[in-house]
Amino acid sequence: MFNDKNIEILGYTANVSSVSETLDNVDSLRDNCCDGTIVQLLNADGIAGLKHIEHGIIQSFNAFNRDENLAKDLGVEILLRTSGQRQISKAFKMLGLHEGKMNICIILINCPDYFIDQLNDMFTRDDNVLSPEIDKLLEIYDISEKELKIMDITSILIDRSSKLVVDQ
Repeated sequence: MFNDKNIEILGYTANVSSVSETLDNVDSLRDNCCDGTIVQLLNADGIAGLKHIEHGIIQSFNAFNRDENLAKDLGVEILLRTSGQRQISKAFKMLGLHEGKMNICIILINCPDYFIDQLNDMFTRDDNVLSPEIDKLLEIYDISEKELKIMDITSILIDRSSKLVVDQ
């Protein structure tokens, strides 16, 4: 379950010259550690604050516990649930890494403390990137002004994530 996991949600800025090289570096960090660790990187511009990402993580754990997961990998499930998408390609388009300067949300599950030091060597720590930027979120998630008048942006995205459970 969610409560017995060691979960960290961190914000960073980075200049990504190669997505595959960046992911390889993070994978090698994880692979040199221990079993059961999850390191998931997301485009922080698509995150509507901690409540949004925490909801995606909880929904992912719940999906695995109910055997209703959409992906085989918990990290990818978090990407899907947080983006509110069923298709991995759409979720990666919304929350995946891209080359160039970007804001990154890193989710660590069951990782030792030294991971943060090593991530700090790779990227520039800045938890402010986890604060929602409404204009970017409206564009990424194609949210209408009509929707925004009914609910705040975080609630809209949490609602979309929750609908994945109902729509199964």
